[in-house]
Amino acid sequence: MVVGDVTTAVDVLVLGAGPGGYVAAIRAAQQGRHVTLVEPGPAGGTCLNRGCIPLKALLSSTERYAQTRSEELATLGIHAEAVSFDWTSMQAWKQSVVERLSEGVRRLVAGNKIEYVTGTGWFMNTQEVRVEGEHGSHRFKFEQCVIATGATATAVPALPYDGTTVFTPEQALALSTLPASLVIYGNDYIALELATLYARLGVKVRLAVPDEMLLTGIDAAAVRLVQAGLRKLGIQITTKATLASIGERPLVIAAGVRPNVQGLHLDAVSLKLNEQGGIAVNTMQQSNIPSIYAVGDCTGGRALASVAIKQGKVAADVIGGQRVQFAPLVVPLVVHTTPELATVGYAMDAAMRAGYTVKTGRFPLAANGRALTLATESGVALVVADASNDALLGVTLVGPRAGDLIGQAALAIEMGATLTDLSEILYAHPGLGETLLESTESALGRVVHLLTT
Repeated sequence: MVVGDVTTAVDVLVLGAGPGGYVAAIRAAQQGRHVTLVEPGPAGGTCLNRGCIPLKALLSSTERYAQTRSEELATLGIHAEAVSFDWTSMQAWKQSVVERLSEGVRRLVAGNKIEYVTGTGWFMNTQEVRVEGEHGSHRFKFEQCVIATGATATAVPALPYDGTTVFTPEQALALSTLPASLVIYGNDYIALELATLYARLGVKVRLAVPDEMLLTGIDAAAVRLVQAGLRKLGIQITTKATLASIGERPLVIAAGVRPNVQGLHLDAVSLKLNEQGGIAVNTMQQSNIPSIYAVGDCTGGRALASVAIKQGKVAADVIGGQRVQFAPLVVPLVVHTTPELATVGYAMDAAMRAGYTVKTGRFPLAANGRALTLATESGVALVVADASNDALLGVTLVGPRAGDLIGQAALAIEMGATLTDLSEILYAHPGLGETLLESTESALGRVVHLLTT
């Protein structure tokens, strides 16, 4: 008998241990199911090991370095002399954060009695998956399967990612030495955050944007503040750029991702794909095969870990017999530039295109007491509401900790809050959250801390 002839029966088989996969596995195990989790690499997937977490860790360290060299520091009575950085040490600290979190995921998996199999799986039929790994070949028969295989950088045939002159964002985060200059092609939060990270360390950065403006779809007033912050860092921004026109190297291409579905042998189960090349699913994360689910980037939707995590929970809960679905009204987006930007729901122009008659409010960070005590005034809070009933439609925040504050706006929209609802809340004073209060009162025509005439 050869390895692989014996079939192991499991209740739930999860392919991929990224944010969507490991969360689905844990939630299913919490409901008493026998779960096996298959992943070719370390726990946490791309987000934890090579993407979101490494990027945010390096952004944090470079932000602190940049702050010590900021002109504003002297106005606070602080004089930092001969401040320097060590890129190798920054990379080592980043890796320590990654390893700590990855080990945390492994402990959660083990603590929930989930079998963790290192390897790559593919479908043999609608009930069985074969996994090839470091311990040979294994065959699993499942009652339900959750596909959470993520996505990889979109291939550019004319510019293969060689890791030397042309990089994916993941490869750019793992550079052993800093280049003197760098071109970053793209117009998403990843492109802008990479540009911010390297510019803070003195790298000459050019941000080549394929569109007419930065961050298409975001409120123009907010984009102008972000753009000014990028230029203050010395970043050169060119719009309407094409990859063919970029001759400089090294080059980082942040042009989106493609779902990881190759190699799954989907033809063996006749699984349908959608227009994005991802696995087509309904709001319960079910594919056209009722016992097979898909979550996260492999579905071809928005490549955000927050989306994958929620979808993983939905899939596991549906498997557990609950009547749930993935149907968020809004999805927050955060861009860790300087100043930071966070947005949820409609921008004004998008709301009008959707047919709404809108009411808007605006409050500058320069009029907020807490912002001034933080020595920052570059920012704004913008709100958009339905003029017919004052229901909140969208919020955009620019300024420190915008990403942490946007959750309140997301909750308000999901719960159908009105401008009056938000204006009646007591906000901590002095606090950055008061910018949301003041922008709401601006929309109601009764803002206090701003002259309107």
